[in-house]
Amino acid sequence: MPKIELITKINAPIDVCFDLARSIDLHRISTAHTSEEAISGVTSGLIGLNEHVTWRATHFGITQTLSSKITGFDRPHYFVDEQIQGAFKSIHHLHQFEETNGIVTMTDDFEFSAPYGVFGRVFNALILTSYLRKLLIQRNKIIKQYAETDQWKLVLGEQKYS
Repeated sequence: MPKIELITKINAPIDVCFDLARSIDLHRISTAHTSEEAISGVTSGLIGLNEHVTWRATHFGITQTLSSKITGFDRPHYFVDEQIQGAFKSIHHLHQFEETNGIVTMTDDFEFSAPYGVFGRVFNALILTSYLRKLLIQRNKIIKQYAETDQWKLVLGEQKYS
């Protein structure tokens, strides 16, 4: 099963980073180029334990839907989302957060498997892993940008972070 591991350093409070990473609204911003939209479940705000969201997006010229559920959650240290329905055979995404001296280390462990046996494995190797890595890197750049500036207030508001 392919695995993508990313580490992003963010100069912002851990609570802000954690909540941006689970924000449906920020996810939509970071994937605007795929016309991604939340169509059922939690469709805006923050997603939490045992909640799900269904996304519709266009990848490789094909409109697809994917539903994921938050299956593990310890704010602000980690959360896990897993595919419950969609084009993949499986997706397991562990988001971890650790703060040291005011710098947050955000770690993504993203494991996935495409269907279609040997054809899926070839597609993973040739195209899909690189494509997904780029999507995750773009998403993390947006999280970092919003967290390190006042832009996070546009998504999260100020009530619990001031």
